[in-house]
Amino acid sequence: MGADTSACQSIIRVKQGIDKILETGGKKLMGAVGDGGDRVQFTEFIEANMQLYSFRNGVPLSTNATAKFIRGELATALRKGPYNANLLVGGLDAGEVSLYYIDYLATLHKMNCAAHGYGALFMYTLFDSEWKPGMSLEEAKALARKCIAEVKLRLVVAPPEFLVKIVDKDGCRVVSLEE
Repeated sequence: MGADTSACQSIIRVKQGIDKILETGGKKLMGAVGDGGDRVQFTEFIEANMQLYSFRNGVPLSTNATAKFIRGELATALRKGPYNANLLVGGLDAGEVSLYYIDYLATLHKMNCAAHGYGALFMYTLFDSEWKPGMSLEEAKALARKCIAEVKLRLVVAPPEFLVKIVDKDGCRVVSLEE
């Protein structure tokens, strides 16, 4: 899972070095994009509630349950005070990797590969041609490098830095895309 590290307002970069990918509950990642306030408030709310669930029940939520909980909270907020936050939730449960696409309208869909934002318009063409089941870490890093290069090439105001994290049997960690 990857994300840019910029906070922007219109065409102005307000802040650099932001981690938009939260490590939630051991072997899960939650990547979020959207307005800074909504993104931060909503992801902190979700993270706190996941910790509360784990504390009360002694068992962490699975990736599937996490995605469904997020979808429910976005659907409830949509009728009261909507969050402008789009999320990707990925994780490893019992040896099975899963990725969920959730948008601000509470649409939930299990995907093999997914992206949000303007860069998604270009990344999906690369996903269609390059992604395959069972990719090695090196193949996935090569695909991530191609996606980032395409975003930097195509967007007029392209983010200068990206952060990439993975989930595997060892947990969550930051991955360098340098060759």
